[in-house]
Amino acid sequence: MKSLLFMLLLTLSFGMVFADSARAEPLVLEGGDGPGAGKHIVLISGDEEYRSEEALPMLAKILSQRHGFKCTVLFSVDPAKGYIDPNNQSSLPGLEALNSADLMIVFTRFRTPSAAAMKPFEDYLAAGKPVIGLRTATHGFRGDWSYFGPRILGETWVAHHGAHKREGCRGVIEEANASHPVLNGVKDVFAPSDVYTVKNLTDEATILLRGAVTETLDPASKPVEGKKNSPMMPLAWLREYSSPQGGKGQAFCTTLGAAVDLVSDDARRLIVNASYHLTGLDVPKAADVKLVDPYYPSFYGFIRDPDFWKNRNLHPADFGLGHSPVAVDPPGSPIWPFRQTGPAE
Repeated sequence: MKSLLFMLLLTLSFGMVFADSARAEPLVLEGGDGPGAGKHIVLISGDEEYRSEEALPMLAKILSQRHGFKCTVLFSVDPAKGYIDPNNQSSLPGLEALNSADLMIVFTRFRTPSAAAMKPFEDYLAAGKPVIGLRTATHGFRGDWSYFGPRILGETWVAHHGAHKREGCRGVIEEANASHPVLNGVKDVFAPSDVYTVKNLTDEATILLRGAVTETLDPASKPVEGKKNSPMMPLAWLREYSSPQGGKGQAFCTTLGAAVDLVSDDARRLIVNASYHLTGLDVPKAADVKLVDPYYPSFYGFIRDPDFWKNRNLHPADFGLGHSPVAVDPPGSPIWPFRQTGPAE
């Protein structure tokens, strides 16, 4: 009887582990019809502050359902239970998806995965395949991969140039490159995340947008007067990279990208355009960036409560097609009434 009970408990235990493991699988969105059909984009989330776990599934839905790309979204997850945990800097499973990727979109912050986990990442860069970096990707990794920001994207963490959570960012087109296809249809970019300081980018980069620091977080606010916007910091650029593994490829980087930044249609269009450009496709004149599902981005900020993500118990599948999780803003968030609204699930 004891033996039978033991076997029953063991079976249930394995079943629970299997269920948690299955729910922790990457979010895969198969591409439909569109120019991107047959191409695979891997989007890597993992930051504690700017809600990449909300932003990247939304972008993946647009890229897959509106443009045909197959998209795989990776998350930092609790290794035992499989729930999304952006505060776990060492967990970044599923990077083997890069083995078949045509484009990698990185939105991480100070991640420290194992060398074994990062092998596909290293191989990807060794092959010189294209990269998009968003916001904190300039300081996306620590340790052996801290080169990613400066070597691949052209910049690392420096400072906040605008006042954090008080001053916003208006994208200003760099006139010399105004005809670049990545700017097709991009007219009005506003990001409530502040402008980052950029001081290490070389003249070899093609600057597409500069960031004007605005007086407030209101999308209608004006640029501040004075030295802060003279000169304006680079906000989005393209560059050729040379990886430590010997790969040579193209990278696009923008220091905007917080989940609330992507309320802006043209901020989303900028990233969709870069995805077309870096995968060798003709960039649409006005790419379709309509949301596929309602989008409820929470405001950026650190979440210190050690039980928050366990209690939230979100899994990658919770961001799948037809699903729109609604998050609560972190403590201390300013009032920001300009995001997408709609009924919760």
